[in-house]
Amino acid sequence: MTAPLTPPPPPHDDSAHHAWQVPPAGAPGAGRYEEDGPGMKTELREAAVVTVAVALGGVLLGLLWWWLAPHVPLVGDEVDKSWVVYLKDSEGEQAIGVDGTFTLLALGFGLVSGLAAFLWRRRGGVPAVVGLGVGALLASLLAWRLGVWLGPTSDVIAHAQQVGKGVTFPAPLKLGAKGALLAWPLAALVVHLALTAAFGPRDPELPYPPGPRTEDAYGAPPAA
Repeated sequence: MTAPLTPPPPPHDDSAHHAWQVPPAGAPGAGRYEEDGPGMKTELREAAVVTVAVALGGVLLGLLWWWLAPHVPLVGDEVDKSWVVYLKDSEGEQAIGVDGTFTLLALGFGLVSGLAAFLWRRRGGVPAVVGLGVGALLASLLAWRLGVWLGPTSDVIAHAQQVGKGVTFPAPLKLGAKGALLAWPLAALVVHLALTAAFGPRDPELPYPPGPRTEDAYGAPPAA
């Protein structure tokens, strides 16, 4: 006699065990599912610090611009009892040098500030990037106005009358290309984002849940 055939056991459903469940708060391992990094309040405080620190750097940029920028020579003359002022060298490139000096200095400050912001935090974040960009723009505006204030007077007629007819005197320090104000923020953001992408922390990859067993997929164990 042969033993009666018995039906195979029903497939065992392990879907409940394979489900990806998040442990409750306070349970061991719960921190793995929490967002890494500081909270939003901490990031906002750090962004405010970055903004103020970078903006204050505009004082140094303004001083260097005032000191290193070339002077544009002017000459005054009296015609029919009225004073006129004109460029001593109409083909000179001193005005371009003034803008170029500001731009090159701003690019250098952007490189340093972007590197310093990354080394301080060692990570990215929208508040930090926004704070860096806003601080750099404020620094450029501060440097521009400070350099103009420290430079020669903007009343060129009074200056020409003071130095006398035919005497060369420097023109007011001014920024002809206002786009140079964006050199610092653009350089700082590019450097910071590049360093964050290259050396910033990486988000951990969570493991995939184990796949179903062969008998779960086909309803019966494979033949021996």
